[in-house]
Amino acid sequence: MTERAWADVGSVEELADRPLRQVTVGRTKVALCHRDDTFTAISGVCNHVAGPLGEGHLDGDYVVCPWHGWKFHCRTGEGEPGFEEDRVPVHEVRVEAGRVLVALEPSTSRQKKPHPPHPLARRPAREPGPVRVVGISTTMTNRDLPRYSTSEALLETALEHAGAVLGCETRPLRLRELSFRACEGYYSKSARACTWPCSITQMDPADQLDAVYEAFVHWADVILVATPIRWGAASSLYYKMVERMNCIQNQITLSNRALLENKVAGFVITGGQDNVQAVAGQMLGFFAEVGCVFPQYPYIAHSRGWTAEDMERNVAHVQRSRELHDGARELVRRAVALAEVLLASTAERRRLERGGRKAYRAPEPAAG
Repeated sequence: MTERAWADVGSVEELADRPLRQVTVGRTKVALCHRDDTFTAISGVCNHVAGPLGEGHLDGDYVVCPWHGWKFHCRTGEGEPGFEEDRVPVHEVRVEAGRVLVALEPSTSRQKKPHPPHPLARRPAREPGPVRVVGISTTMTNRDLPRYSTSEALLETALEHAGAVLGCETRPLRLRELSFRACEGYYSKSARACTWPCSITQMDPADQLDAVYEAFVHWADVILVATPIRWGAASSLYYKMVERMNCIQNQITLSNRALLENKVAGFVITGGQDNVQAVAGQMLGFFAEVGCVFPQYPYIAHSRGWTAEDMERNVAHVQRSRELHDGARELVRRAVALAEVLLASTAERRRLERGGRKAYRAPEPAAG
């Protein structure tokens, strides 16, 4: 029998001052625990997305991953109650002459409980059908005492025109009707900690931003986003949404994987205060960053300016304005027209690729 190999990771004195730390044993990352005057060690790599367990913290007997909170027993490597089938390897530890020695090879194996993939994790593939337009309203109103929203009203005009006149499928989404958590900054821990689908969506079945992810990544050809101007910026709900969309952009950074392809974006911006160009600039910049393209004149906007605080007149103006509602119809027409060009181009490219494969013939072997 081959004698077990051990690595000296330090003195008892220097390692006993912290309950948990990440150490390297050979080429292996190990989470070294010190609890009740005893050293134990488990793999330093989380089963979820390889988070550094040794950089987390202890919750009783459980090591908590710093990335997404997965827990593993500091002695057995088992997952927390209810998830015992998820196990990380255990490394034996011994103390000799005031030194802490950790076995290079684990004494148990890694075991991952089978988890069905999240529905959003499927490969984006456009199903046949007409152009699909999703409209996202980011305005906030009291559900029990709703008010007229100028940005949402123009968005509704655009969606109605897309469906009734342009023959599109449409889907309205009002962010205020969705219960979803704010971005919790996993990217700030590590780029790889910001996952697709979003870690919050994977861990919290009650989080409803999956409706937005589904529409943006898997369903829509055209994305229309409507926002009021709030203190010179887009609404807080808009920012809450786009911060959670970091997981879409991060796939480009990590894997050169574009989740949004051939998606056309347009915007509706209204408010009692000015700053239309700054709001539009942020929206254009962000949606370009996640892979969207834009039609000519990609947004419509309305503001009565900084000094016009007569909001009731502002609402009445939008309600009566044929120009603004026609502008919404023209915005969606331009966006749909560009989406049709992109879809036709993609279909033609795929046809040629298929034809090229069919037409290909292996060269005849040379005579003699």
